[in-house]
Order: sequence, then C-alpha cells, then structure tokens
Amino acid sequence: MIDPDHIQRCLVALPQLEAQLADPVVTADRKRYGVILREHTRLKKIETAANAYTTAKRDLAAAKELLDDPEMAEIAQEEVTHWETALPEAERKLMEALLPEDPLDGRNAMVEIRAGTGGDEAALFAADLYRMYARWCEAHQYTVTVMESSPSELGGYKEIVLSISGGNSPYGRFRFESGGHRVQRVPVTEAQGRIHTSAATVIVLPEADEEDDLVIPESELRVDIFCAGGHGGQGVNTTYSAIRITHLPTGLVAQCQDERSQHRNKEKALAVLKSRILDARRQEESAKVGATRLTLRGSGDRSQRIRTYNFPQNRITDHRINLTLYALDRVMEGDLDELFGAIDAFDLNQRFEAALEAN
Repeated sequence: MIDPDHIQRCLVALPQLEAQLADPVVTADRKRYGVILREHTRLKKIETAANAYTTAKRDLAAAKELLDDPEMAEIAQEEVTHWETALPEAERKLMEALLPEDPLDGRNAMVEIRAGTGGDEAALFAADLYRMYARWCEAHQYTVTVMESSPSELGGYKEIVLSISGGNSPYGRFRFESGGHRVQRVPVTEAQGRIHTSAATVIVLPEADEEDDLVIPESELRVDIFCAGGHGGQGVNTTYSAIRITHLPTGLVAQCQDERSQHRNKEKALAVLKSRILDARRQEESAKVGATRLTLRGSGDRSQRIRTYNFPQNRITDHRINLTLYALDRVMEGDLDELFGAIDAFDLNQRFEAALEAN
C-alpha cells in the first residue's frame, strides 16, 4: 500500500508550497492561501511519518547485520527487538498520513440538537447533550457559540444550534455525533419513579465559508421579523429583533432570537441557513453518485440510533462500534475523550480496509 514514488512526489511538492505561502500575492488571497496551507500541512504530516518509517527500517536492518558480531550480538538483539516492535507502528502512521483527508474536516462545525420523542424529558436531554459538548469544548480550547435556540418551559431545549470553532478540525471532531441519541432514566416529572425512554437528534454540518462561493440572491430569501420570546412565553425584550429566514427554492428555514441586535440575529440565522443549504446540496450529490461502501465516516444517517445513555446503570453504549462504557456520569460532564478515541480508531480501520480493497 505504501508507494515510494507517491511519497517522493509529496516531498518534492513541499518546497514549492512553502514558496507559495511566502508569496505576498498568495497571502493576500485568503481563499487560495487557505487551500495551499491545508495541503502544506497534509504533506508535512506525510514527511514526518515517512522519515520515522525510513529510520525504523534502516535501523532495524543495521541491527540485524550486527547479530553475527559476538561482541555486539546482545546489544544488537535488543535493538532488533525494539525496531521490530516500532516498525509496524511507524508503517501504520505513514499509511494513515497517506489516506486522503476530507477537505471539510477543518471547517467549523454547526451542531443542531433537537428534542425527539419524550416531550419535556426529551427537551431536558437535549439540554444535557448541549452542556456535555460545551464542557468538552471548553476543556479542549474550542469555542461554542449559540446560533439559535428554542427553550422549553422546564429549562430544556426543543432545539439548539451551536457553532463550534477553534481547536483542531471542529467538523472532523464532531461529525460522528450525527444521529439519534436515546436516553433511559427517571424523568424529573415522573412521580412513580419509572424509567422512561426519550430521544434527541444531533445533526452536525460543516459551516459554509468563502471557499464555497455560495451566493444567495435576496429574491430567494424571505425574512420575517418578530418579537423574541423566552421561557414559558415571556418576552426577552420589547423590540422586534428575532429573525426567521426562509430559502424559498428549498424551503429550508433558520431563525435566531438570542441576540438583542436584529442585525446580529440576521447574521447568525443566515450562517445557519447557508450551512443547511450546502448540506442539502451535498446530500443530493451523494445520492446521485451512490455509495459502494457504508462507513462510519460516510453514512451520515441522521435517523440511525447511534448511542444509548442509560442513567440507572451509569452506562453509555455506542451501537455503531459495539462499545459500552460504565462511565456515563463522567461522559455527561464532558469527558468524551475515550469515546471519541474509540470512534476515531474504528473510522481509521474502516478507511484502511477501503483503501486496501481499492488497491
């Protein structure tokens, strides 16, 4: 699977990209500069992995040559053992670096959390998911901005939309959260102590940016302005600052009432709407092309139940990778690293298999 000629072409391209990144004409063009910078980052990753792999192969061969030397045999055997262990890992990291990246992974993420079946309890669970993601983001230097929210009377959310930025590849980090999340627990409204099952849906979209060249004519938009409302229908303010924007050709809608400024609400609603329009176009394109292999990364099935949160047993189960952790209390506090790591490892294996089948 490792093609030395391909690696060499990557390494030859690096100085050319570095020269372009230092070119004032390129740096003045944000779109072009961003494309070149991402490619440079990808090739630097290949360079680092290729150097480590080459070193491991070279040092293993050198150690084996010393095995016949009586004075060096013991030390040489230790070196052989070390490099025979290190070489497969170095090879795997190089193969990982050579796998094609999704160009959308580096985008900011638009995360939509919607209460499903379960009424008030589903809305409370949606709020729990929001807090879970927000706590993880805070611990990992990501920034969370509420773009749109629809609170419930008991302090939950019928729907809440977040923009996640900063950190390392926000969309790549959160894209696997799309799907149905089911919760099993005793609701605060349950007097008999019975366990109920409720659900929420999470949708993760890459945010639109300059590279998309998405231009929406004003004639395709209907903008409605209304008075914002808070919990239980109480007024947030007395001005008509809430904005709802409808994209007439697709019927897609986004609204925002979280800011006091009408202009700011319109900006946020338009950002959400653009991401939804682009996602709809990508879904349509994917349907036309068709899929030859269903992978964790590529499925994007939002109706799929991906995870169950069982509070009485302190258990969380990810059904896609058959992983169960008895650490739900920590997970709900934002300790998602073990869960994210297992999903990443599963996805990487899926992509390895797909690449091997293609060759």
